[in-house]
Amino acid sequence: MVSGGGTNLQSLIDAQNTGTVRSGKIGLVISSKPDAYAVSRAKKHGIPVKTIDKKALGMQEFTGRLLEILREENPDLIVLAGFLVVLSEEVTSAYPNKIINVHPSLLPKFSGKGYYGLKVHQAVIESGEKVTGATVHYVNEVCDGGAVILQKEVPVLNGDTAEILQKRVMEQAEQVILPEAVEKLTSEN
Repeated sequence: MVSGGGTNLQSLIDAQNTGTVRSGKIGLVISSKPDAYAVSRAKKHGIPVKTIDKKALGMQEFTGRLLEILREENPDLIVLAGFLVVLSEEVTSAYPNKIINVHPSLLPKFSGKGYYGLKVHQAVIESGEKVTGATVHYVNEVCDGGAVILQKEVPVLNGDTAEILQKRVMEQAEQVILPEAVEKLTSEN
C-alpha cells in the first residue's frame, strides 16, 4: 500500500527481482492517491494497481472500499510502503499480525500521529540525537505502536538537514530492512 513516490515499493520490486524476496510476490499495489508516482512504478513492472482516493472518498468510504479489496485479494501479508493513511481499527483488527509498516525512526522514538516524512527527521535533528534509523513493525490500532520486527541504525551527522537525513535513513535502513522483513515473514507462512 502506497501514497507517494514509491521508493520503498521499488526496493521491494528490486528485492523480488534479485531473489532477496523469494518466498512472496507482490500481488497488488493499493494507492491512496491516484497520481502517486508509485502507481507508475508498479505498472512499469506489470503489478496490478487499485486506487482508493481517500481525499475524495473520506475515511469511512475509504475504509469500506479497502476492506472490500483486501477480502477479494486475501493477502498473506500487507505492506505499508510509504502509505500515508493511518488505518482504522476496523482494518487493523481484521488483519492482526498481517500488516507491517516501515517507519523512519527507531521506534518508539519519534512516532505516533504527526510523525511522518520530513517531520520525523527534523524532530530527530532538533532533539540532538546522534543515531536514528528505521523500524519495520506490525500495524495495530495504535499509530506506530505494533511490535517491532526489525530495526537498523543510521548515524546523524553534523550539518544534516532533514532532507539529507531522510535520504540516508531511506537508503541505508528502510530499503534494507523492509525487504528483509518481508522475506522473513513470507518464508514463515
